[in-house]
Amino acid sequence: MNDIATATAPDYPQLFGHPRPLWMLFMTEFWERFAFYSVSWALALYIVAQFYHGDSSGQAWASAIFGAYTALIYGTGIFGGWVADKLIGYQRTILLGAAVMAAGLFALAVPTREVMLLGLALVIVGDGLFKPNISSMVGQLYGRDDPRRDRGFTLFYMGINAGALAAPLLTGWMAAQFTDTPMQQNYRLVFLAAGVGMLLSLLWFWFGRRQLKGVGRPAPGAESRLRVLWVLAGVIVAVPVVYWLLSGIGATGLQWVLGLLFVVVAAMLLVEAARHDRVQTHRVIAMLIIFAFNVLFWMFYYQLGTTFNFLAENLVDRQMFGDWMFPVGWFQSVSPLAIIVFAPLVALVWGWLDKRRMEPSIPRKFGFGLLFNALGFLVLVYALSKLLGANGLIPFWPLVMCYVMQTLGELCLSPIGLSMVTKLAPPKLVGFAMGGWFLSLAVGGNLSGLFASRITGAHGLTAAAALGGFTFSFWLLLGAGVLLLLIAPLVNRLMHGVK
Repeated sequence: MNDIATATAPDYPQLFGHPRPLWMLFMTEFWERFAFYSVSWALALYIVAQFYHGDSSGQAWASAIFGAYTALIYGTGIFGGWVADKLIGYQRTILLGAAVMAAGLFALAVPTREVMLLGLALVIVGDGLFKPNISSMVGQLYGRDDPRRDRGFTLFYMGINAGALAAPLLTGWMAAQFTDTPMQQNYRLVFLAAGVGMLLSLLWFWFGRRQLKGVGRPAPGAESRLRVLWVLAGVIVAVPVVYWLLSGIGATGLQWVLGLLFVVVAAMLLVEAARHDRVQTHRVIAMLIIFAFNVLFWMFYYQLGTTFNFLAENLVDRQMFGDWMFPVGWFQSVSPLAIIVFAPLVALVWGWLDKRRMEPSIPRKFGFGLLFNALGFLVLVYALSKLLGANGLIPFWPLVMCYVMQTLGELCLSPIGLSMVTKLAPPKLVGFAMGGWFLSLAVGGNLSGLFASRITGAHGLTAAAALGGFTFSFWLLLGAGVLLLLIAPLVNRLMHGVK
């Protein structure tokens, strides 16, 4: 059953107003995101600590690696979507991806640069198989015209962020607790915990997949397990390629590769759409326009793993309750906590507005997302220009407020984007188009690393460098958000009634 946006869906038992398998997918994604975000908060800090002995000159390379890792995590999703659509089905692709990703997470615990990069390559390839397909399967639980689809994706997105919340809180505590002093960080323990989390994700899906009633199984004629072995052989080939992309061509070269890949994906989607009719072609064009603005959002959002981390470590006053220092990693829990708090409220607001025929269209929601992201940077610009103390530190609250503003933007944009793809993509390439959605995140992720490397420079992040970089971020996001709001009527016409 590879046509995700089907007119009808299997008659599932319902739980809390949604198909019961939604909650199984929710927990599968929870543990995968726990693993992913454990690595995300620690990776750049680990590189500086382990390979540069804490010297801030390592921040530029750490930023580039984080950006490339983030980009490749999402960029490989396009291949994972194709494997599921054309070769072995969604269920087998997810299981294989989970196993490969777990192996990579355990490899990260080996403290050498080469093995670290190998571990990242395994995580990237595994998550490329896993991530787009678990999201695509949520769409298969609902019929095309089921009004609960958007709300189902928003609930699923809460699963993502529940894992993202737990990861830095638990592994951040572990990193500081199991050391000689709290100032030391046991990052290897973080990676081991992430590996355990990924094994839990694998087991949860393995035992829960029977609930899906055949959804996500291989297409007729593709049930042979020999196909799985061929995909595994492809994984063995892909890992050294990804290793080379991480360590060989650099972030700038990777940006050219991602840009070319994005053009190829767009062309394939347009060719498939042209085989249908003019309406489908227009819908793909609208989707690609949204993808372009999505790149900008994530380029600045993913500063959370680089410049925001370095800002928190060196330029934020984290001392409170006497001598207790707020852990750097715990800042990364602000966004998922805010999503868990605000996601149900946002879903209720969209539902309330929909009943009154006032709900903003998809492009307008994306425009609001960009504007909220801009406001987050405006708070940091204000703090760095007006609140910098004699000790060279800014207060605790501006960084927290920035994360909250970015979260509100994310809620306007990310869960809506997942649902949008299942509605606008050509029926035979929905998994492929979902990979294209994650490819737009990949381009933004790599740009985030390049941008962070430029801000940190040869000597690390300073208050002056942060002020200049964040000011630029604010103005670019503001301009993009206003532009998207202005062209929203045009994009809506291209969507031909899709809401």
